[in-house]
Amino acid sequence: MTAILTATGLKKRFGGIEAVKDVNFEVHPGECVVLAGDNGAGKSTIIKMISGVYQPTEGTVTFDGEKLTGKSPEAVRRAGIETIYQDLALADNLDAGLNLYLGREKTTRVLGIPVLDRKSMRNAAVEVLKSLGIVVPDPTAPVRDMSGGQRQAIAIARAIHWQAKLVILDEPTAALGVPEQREVMALIERLKKKGVAIILISHNLPDIFAAADRIIVLARGVIGGERRPSETNDEEIVRLMMGATL
Repeated sequence: MTAILTATGLKKRFGGIEAVKDVNFEVHPGECVVLAGDNGAGKSTIIKMISGVYQPTEGTVTFDGEKLTGKSPEAVRRAGIETIYQDLALADNLDAGLNLYLGREKTTRVLGIPVLDRKSMRNAAVEVLKSLGIVVPDPTAPVRDMSGGQRQAIAIARAIHWQAKLVILDEPTAALGVPEQREVMALIERLKKKGVAIILISHNLPDIFAAADRIIVLARGVIGGERRPSETNDEEIVRLMMGATL
């Protein structure tokens, strides 16, 4: 299958510090690639180069046949890449529907005056969440009243609703309990079945082995190795994480 995203020769320098050095990898539709590594390994720098927050010092990112290098984060999103950071960027006081359309709200006219079409947005949110196997008991409830797993699902649903072909998840199970972690892993599997490509950022070994089709291990800004979960184990992944520092 043709790769939907290709990173070639990525390097990033901040002054005299080379944070990422010659990183190459591919992601295919319906595949979850985990970028694994400890703090400071270069994971966040790489996803920011993909999402347009940083421009590479050297190298290119190609997505769906189009060169993304040099494009703004807004252009990258329009191309079909959504990045979901740990803070989720949700408005806690708003319901799921308004969060789904945050910044792109639907309106209707009442007596000729434009007003928010809350019902339409809530119905859309319910349908998108249902397609991902998530049921929100009260669509009118603010997201601050929802569980961590439901909040993560709303952030992912927003990406899917706006036609994301690749979703980048930055430590999606951080600060979640075990049942909610399982919900997020199940959600990743449903995304893969829909043909959505996923880049998962994690240093949590259970998450890595539960979600990954391929594991790319980073250490000090370089790729220490690439493995399929069935071909490796916890001990080898930890050794690869440490490999560039030994």
